[in-house]
Amino acid sequence: MDVTRPATRIVSATERDVPLVLQMIKDLAEYEQMSDEVTATEDGLRATLFGARPAAEVVIAFAGETPAGFALFFQNFSTFVGRPGLYLEDLFIRPEWRGHGIGRELLAHLAKITVDRDYGRFEWTVLDWNEPAIGFYKKLGAVPLDGWTIFRVSGDALTRLAGV
Repeated sequence: MDVTRPATRIVSATERDVPLVLQMIKDLAEYEQMSDEVTATEDGLRATLFGARPAAEVVIAFAGETPAGFALFFQNFSTFVGRPGLYLEDLFIRPEWRGHGIGRELLAHLAKITVDRDYGRFEWTVLDWNEPAIGFYKKLGAVPLDGWTIFRVSGDALTRLAGV
């Protein structure tokens, strides 16, 4: 029997979706072998995503009525381009929905947001070992940035740097 995939619907997350968003963050961390690094909580996400000054936006892809994936993104800025950009922090498709075009639909949705907001570019990072994702992104026209290394300061190092 040939089963047709339900239509995809992409919607902006609301405060009611926080438990689902947190679960998908945990699922993504498990896939990336980084579960021990997740310290996010529902209360923290509720405050930072839907509080007085939201730090990021989330869209959720549904296959029919079933949550199939999500993207969390925020505005950044390029001094060279002189315009804001869209930075994709996380993209996750649940394993059972991979290979059905939902990841492409989410990225196309974010590309449209980028264009509609007159942003200069759309960027993200990918783990070096994630060859399936790298190949997928290249097929969409994304190019890796040679010569760049990501740096991060967190935890005690951040506190020391801040002098507190």
